[in-house]
Amino acid sequence: MNFLSGKHILVGVCGGIAAYKSAELVRLLRGAGARVRVVMTASAGEFVGPRTFQALTGEAVWQGWSDDRSGMDHIELARWADRVLIAPATADVLARLAQGRADDLLAAICLATSAPLLVAPAMNQAMWGHPATQANAAVLCERGVRLCGPATGEQACGDIGAGRMLEPPLLLQAISDSFGRGLLAGLKVLVTAGPTREALDPVRFLSNRSSGKMGYAVAAAAREAGAEVTLISGPVSLDRPAGVALVRVESAQQMLEAVMQRAGACDIFVAAAAVADYQPAETASRKLKRQSAELTLKLKPAPDILATVAGLPAAPFCVGFAAETENLRHNAHKKRLGKGIAMLAANLVGPDLGFDVDENALLVVWEGGELHIEKDTKYRVALRLVEQIAGRYQASPHDKHTESHAEHSA
Repeated sequence: MNFLSGKHILVGVCGGIAAYKSAELVRLLRGAGARVRVVMTASAGEFVGPRTFQALTGEAVWQGWSDDRSGMDHIELARWADRVLIAPATADVLARLAQGRADDLLAAICLATSAPLLVAPAMNQAMWGHPATQANAAVLCERGVRLCGPATGEQACGDIGAGRMLEPPLLLQAISDSFGRGLLAGLKVLVTAGPTREALDPVRFLSNRSSGKMGYAVAAAAREAGAEVTLISGPVSLDRPAGVALVRVESAQQMLEAVMQRAGACDIFVAAAAVADYQPAETASRKLKRQSAELTLKLKPAPDILATVAGLPAAPFCVGFAAETENLRHNAHKKRLGKGIAMLAANLVGPDLGFDVDENALLVVWEGGELHIEKDTKYRVALRLVEQIAGRYQASPHDKHTESHAEHSA
């Protein structure tokens, strides 16, 4: 499974003969759809030139503090990265990371980032086996750093043993797998996304400005957290997230029917779709012709999908969404209680907020708590939301629902 499309990967390249393999690694990452930036140590340039990486990534290459033009590039890079992968990682860089040093640009980025760090050791077999290197590797592992390798085999010096950098395809798989974090492993998640269209006649419809991007990001984040995800989508111009089952619908009634066919077998339901609140009381069978007189439309309430699912006898853990123009906190808590759901994620909409943009910010509320997720890309906001959903789900009394699934499967 490839989870790398659209991800931000910062590749650190250290001085060592294996640095030539880093060019192939970067090429594979780009081929998998990731955005890649490269930071080189001073000695790395003695093995491979920065123009190679610039050509492969289409991005500037950072080689040291002199390239930190604003004085804050290392912080920007640390925040930009979804993952940091150092390949090759020499014995020296492992020692400096273990000591928490920030004496070069790459080490400073590793200290400043909150992104998971992966390292691919590459060195002589005696250096890898030395107690100091093993102690440094153990310290890094205890801190959550993931060691990728090393592999065993013939080395450039002629020795045979552990110390070879993993081959680029294996590193590609390792970093892709790192996004499947398992927070929702073994669970079934049902997500709705996008707008609905409520037909006035065969030509016209009532709809809204939802792009579906937030719901699609939630579906992708849930899949990466290990869940089996089904996405029920209104009409949008988005590609299906990798590994997610997609069901396309148009109207609120069609979305309700698709949801209810699957709600009884899911553990978590995330209602991110902007479902119409009202629909025409009658749909004309022929196109309504323009007239000089005023036209009055009679509307009736559209199905309330979230409330219907929440009202099931063995309802899944329900998470709602709310787009608000004012009184965000008050309206979020009010809607959560009104729908009878466990969690609700609310966001303000307006200029540069919510609809038709790639960024969002959320206020997530639940019984006795709330969390502000600061403005970021919708994918990163979705990752944080999924973390909260996983935590609240594990803390919820869902044993009865889990048992009903077991009976249903039997």
